[in-house]
Amino acid sequence: MLHLVIADSELELVPKSIRNHPVVVNYARRKGKRPEEVLLDSTYHHTALKKLEDGERRGRPDIVHICLLNALESIADKKGLLRVYVHTRNDEVIYIKPETRIPRNYNRFVGLMESLFKNRVVPRDLELLRMEKKGLKELIDEIKPDGVFIMHENGELLKPQEFGKTLAEIHEPLVVVGGFSHGDFRSEILGKKISIYKAPLMAWTVVNEVITNFEHWVF
Repeated sequence: MLHLVIADSELELVPKSIRNHPVVVNYARRKGKRPEEVLLDSTYHHTALKKLEDGERRGRPDIVHICLLNALESIADKKGLLRVYVHTRNDEVIYIKPETRIPRNYNRFVGLMESLFKNRVVPRDLELLRMEKKGLKELIDEIKPDGVFIMHENGELLKPQEFGKTLAEIHEPLVVVGGFSHGDFRSEILGKKISIYKAPLMAWTVVNEVITNFEHWVF
């Protein structure tokens, strides 16, 4: 079983400090929601993000969306050999059952995440998702993996296939992939840092390479 954690993901509702910003207010009004009910999204809230700490990396639900689409449509997931979790910058964890089918449409995905965050009436689409307030260390301690690997540009350089073999030889490996566009992990993580390419890669590319090369050795 491969455990995949999309960690420190830039997935959050609009913070209180910028809820009155004009771009946020207008965006929420167009959606028929209150500012505190919408996801922070750098595509629409770019000017408001300048007022936030770490504003240059926040508001990236698209990264989580693409990573989940890739992971949950993988052969490993269909074979029941993959478990996926999303950990956010504010220490929430989204548990995702393997049979979950994430909407391919980005706007629909955002709407589902907004419902999940607000814990209002949960649509049927979210019955396979569950969110808890929990830090990354707590999640890893709960899973109790046999090995923790952190995908990091400064980690030990391994060929993707070589890393896949390493994962396949461990009973319950856990791989951490950053759910942010640039910078480093905010959470402290104990594990072995691994790099699979000599230059930085997008999170969803790393997810693809990890899962595909794991599959190569287990099927």
